[in-house]
Amino acid sequence: MDLLDIFIQTIGGLGLFILGMKMMTEGLEMTAGPRIKRILGAISSNRFMGCATGAGVTAVIQSSSATTVMLIGFVGAGIMTLEQAVGVILGANVGTTVTAQMIAFKLTSLALPAIAIGVPMKFFSKRRRNRHIGEIILGFGLLFYGMTVMNHGLAPIKNDPEFIAFFTRFSTDTYPGILLCVAMGALVTIMVQSSSATVGLTMTLAAQGLITFPTAMALVLGENIGTTITAEIATIGSTSLSAHRTARAHTLFNVLGVSMIVLMFPWFVKIVTATTLMMGADPVTDTVNGEFLNVGRYIANGHTIFNVMNALFFLIFLPQLIKVAIFLSPREKKKERYHMPSFDARFIDSTIGALAKVRGEVVQMAKFTHRSLTNTCECLIVRDDDRLAEREAIEEHIDDMQKVIIKYLTSIYQGEVNETEANEISEMMRITNNIERIGDSMENISKILEKIYENNYIISDDAVGNLVRISSEVEQFFNFVIKEMGERTPGFMAMAKAKEDLIDSLREKMRQDHIDRLRTDSCSVDVGVLFIALLSNFEKMGDYCFNIATSIDSIQ
Repeated sequence: MDLLDIFIQTIGGLGLFILGMKMMTEGLEMTAGPRIKRILGAISSNRFMGCATGAGVTAVIQSSSATTVMLIGFVGAGIMTLEQAVGVILGANVGTTVTAQMIAFKLTSLALPAIAIGVPMKFFSKRRRNRHIGEIILGFGLLFYGMTVMNHGLAPIKNDPEFIAFFTRFSTDTYPGILLCVAMGALVTIMVQSSSATVGLTMTLAAQGLITFPTAMALVLGENIGTTITAEIATIGSTSLSAHRTARAHTLFNVLGVSMIVLMFPWFVKIVTATTLMMGADPVTDTVNGEFLNVGRYIANGHTIFNVMNALFFLIFLPQLIKVAIFLSPREKKKERYHMPSFDARFIDSTIGALAKVRGEVVQMAKFTHRSLTNTCECLIVRDDDRLAEREAIEEHIDDMQKVIIKYLTSIYQGEVNETEANEISEMMRITNNIERIGDSMENISKILEKIYENNYIISDDAVGNLVRISSEVEQFFNFVIKEMGERTPGFMAMAKAKEDLIDSLREKMRQDHIDRLRTDSCSVDVGVLFIALLSNFEKMGDYCFNIATSIDSIQ
């Protein structure tokens, strides 16, 4: 076999591995997505529980990068704090080692049967759930078939003097050699964009005897750094502070963790070897037909031991880690009043993360509208021409926010989404549209108040009191549904229905009071028409708030 064939087989096998990994991750995320979202959204402030949750979730979806993207979305949406997210990411680093453990079990004989089962399920099943399960099985098969192809590609070169001379450069006998291996592992992971793939490649090189076990461990340490640099590159140009801080914390605990292990590297290798032997594994030096069949188990255990040790150490010092991450992140800029929603393209690859990001931006849109409503309602008592004159700019900004959010939701919907996610996209569109309608009613109220003040109409104290009362109830209702977007209160819909009914009853009572004032001639007809129009707009806003509450309740 010539050099070109070896290169093609090795790179092709690596490509199959990455394709299988990505396919399996997407299938698992689509199948378990709703449960993962509920689990991550319900994480407590206990950092150890968060770490355990992160390990479990990542073990299920087989991708720490996917978990990290979800968490950045949740932090941006206000569903969890930065400290909670970083605790979960520490666990995600442990969970991602499950892939290496799975590879070490040598399940290559199942590769072709898995492909044979997965292909018809993915491409010919009518049920969406079965297609996703087929994607998982097919991904599993491609992953292990890729390992087989890489093994066959690298097998002929293990006796070639030139290749042996090349690989022996990566020696861990000295600290410069260890650092070279760490740097090489990080570089390859940046190029491949998958630490699981580079760990798999490292296992293949070690199994063929091209690199020693200590060299493989040094490469794996570098691969842990490489996977964080991928996240750092993804934050370039991002306006999300939570994205920068989360990525920075991720980088910090991996770089610092690797640095500590490098200082005690010979002892770390001995710990991994002793632990694996205690678990009943055969010696790492045993060979069968020239292959080091046991080395994969030692590498997988070393990968796991490093990440468990790293997670436990930094869980203790988590507050300090976050302070350093915040210090090394961009400074928070003063928020512009007319701030447009910002979406990163990388969130599209994670529907759960993308929807969490959308929810955060919808909450910001609602808060802006609520602040504007409060300012408008204050004009019921004190005339403020500047505030009233700003209505067109406010309405235009709310319309622009609606367009950006709807466009992003549409782009998510055009991808592969499950039934639950499709429902959430639909309901988020409905929430956004109802917030925009509140903005329309708010603009109408501003116009009516401006007309009243320009014409020097006199509104009775009773009428003003009624308007202040109903506007206060609408403000409270709107604020209530905004809070419910983040954390659901038991009996939420019953409270929402009661608030809507109260606003409806207030409008009817106030209309009757107005009729009574007309009878006693204490209110002019012109002012009365405008008063009824104000009541109608406030009542409509109550309806829109209830529509938002219904959509929130429909999202699982």
